[in-house]
Amino acid sequence: MSTFFAELDHHPLHMMELFQRKGEAAGKKIKQIMVAISKDDTIHTRRACILKSLCVYLNEDHEKPVKEYMDTDTEANTSMERTVMGVYITQKEANPGDDSEDISVLIEGVDVLSGLRDTAIACALLFGLIYCLTLSYPPKLKCTFEVLQKIRLKLDGQRLSSKTQFLKNKLIG
Repeated sequence: MSTFFAELDHHPLHMMELFQRKGEAAGKKIKQIMVAISKDDTIHTRRACILKSLCVYLNEDHEKPVKEYMDTDTEANTSMERTVMGVYITQKEANPGDDSEDISVLIEGVDVLSGLRDTAIACALLFGLIYCLTLSYPPKLKCTFEVLQKIRLKLDGQRLSSKTQFLKNKLIG
């Protein structure tokens, strides 16, 4: 867990600048994601924004690994049951002193971890479960997980897909 966070926190401004230079629709999405930092500039927000922006930068859907719902949303349960793998954030109506959200990790529609503190922790635990249980990465997030595994965590980093190698070169240069 500490390695995962250390790698996310390693040169975050460089990564955010690289992501924001992306053009067209992806660039607009990344800028929208990064707005959260101007509202709440904490390490937790920055990490979540970097993870979501990484998906967009790699032309993958940033809403696939992390989905957000209101607790009153009737589609949430159906969507959760159909989820192969992901992180779910359920926003609750705020009562003074209560947590405003519940963050969970789902695998095959089953809530395997819940009551997590923030999105980055949930993503780290999801990655750990995938890696430890030798599960296949979700096809629509293959590049994102490959970057986390091979570039950020330096696990089996000798063989990189062309997309991952391109990002690695950009991060180094």
